[in-house]
Amino acid sequence: MNPLALVRLLQLASPTLPVGAFSYSQGLEWQVDCGAIRTEADAGDWIAAVFDAGIASFELPLLAEQMRAWTADDVVAVIDLNDDYLGSREAAELRAETVQMGYSSLQLLKALPECSAVAARLADIGDVAFPTAWSGAAVALGVPIEPALTAWAWAWAENQVMAAIKAVPLGQTAGQRLLMSLGAMIPSRVATALVLPREDWSNFAPGLAIASCLHETQYSRLFRS
Repeated sequence: MNPLALVRLLQLASPTLPVGAFSYSQGLEWQVDCGAIRTEADAGDWIAAVFDAGIASFELPLLAEQMRAWTADDVVAVIDLNDDYLGSREAAELRAETVQMGYSSLQLLKALPECSAVAARLADIGDVAFPTAWSGAAVALGVPIEPALTAWAWAWAENQVMAAIKAVPLGQTAGQRLLMSLGAMIPSRVATALVLPREDWSNFAPGLAIASCLHETQYSRLFRS
């Protein structure tokens, strides 16, 4: 990929992207609260399991397909995939998370001349999932699919590790060890996601769904999910 596309991808994957990702733990906080996550190893096991159960086997192939649809200017396919993603959110918090981040992404894209056409395409479809807006921005900025999926997976892992650092809590060095381990998983999962047929996509993660539901009534919370 050319240097400017790489710079744009780093911007899209940055924790400074103003979409509120830092405020979500996706059930991890409840796992800490109930005592299932107490150590660095516990956190690594949970994050890796969630990654394989849903991110690698559902979000990554869906994101790849959305980027292909954006490239072909097939808005019908983009909306169909958007609906699939919204339907895969099994808890109110998880749906609210992606809708809020999708909305925030649209407001950002409207203000960026390079991406304003993406926002215009999505203006009248109702709830926009975060991957839908993000994938459109990636295509508009000339980012190839494989690096985009790699960055998406990395940003997710980084956000989960940061949540664990705050909630367990863990030290910064422990967080870097976790990221080294999780990062090593990403290339093979991205390679699989690029060719995974739609009928083989899977978001079967009952533990995550239960944790997200229970987090809704958790007494003391740092995170919104």
